[in-house]
Amino acid sequence: MKITFLTIGKTEDAYLKEGIDKYVKRLKHYTRLIIVDIDELKNAKTLTKEQQKAKEAELILKKISPLDHVILLDENGTQLTSQQFAAYIDKKALGSVAHLVFVVGGPYGFDTSVYQRADDKISLSAMTFSHQMVRLFFVEQLYRAFTIIKGEPYHHQ
Repeated sequence: MKITFLTIGKTEDAYLKEGIDKYVKRLKHYTRLIIVDIDELKNAKTLTKEQQKAKEAELILKKISPLDHVILLDENGTQLTSQQFAAYIDKKALGSVAHLVFVVGGPYGFDTSVYQRADDKISLSAMTFSHQMVRLFFVEQLYRAFTIIKGEPYHHQ
């Protein structure tokens, strides 16, 4: 199973890049993870929130194929424990899902068109995190999920 992590903007802080790289390297033992950063919109300050979400949606939807299973990382999504997230990933793999695409939207969230295309929505927490931090939290949780699936000692209950 291939996994794509699709984000708006790039990771700017070196300490976050270092953490993300650490988990991406570890994930190579379990899955093929591709991180796709979509450039932030130019002149976004001249756009309304709705216009910005619509333009971001166009860019996001161009990166998704009809057969992809799309999961939005969204504050209104289902909250899962690490064990539940691992079970979710395992179920998709066993169900012959070939490509999972996890998406982080821009600062104002997702346009309706992206919600309509999504297969699932997952929330990483009831708390709000910066889009930069979400990237690190997500790749760590993805790594944790695979170690849980494989019964490895990374996760402690």
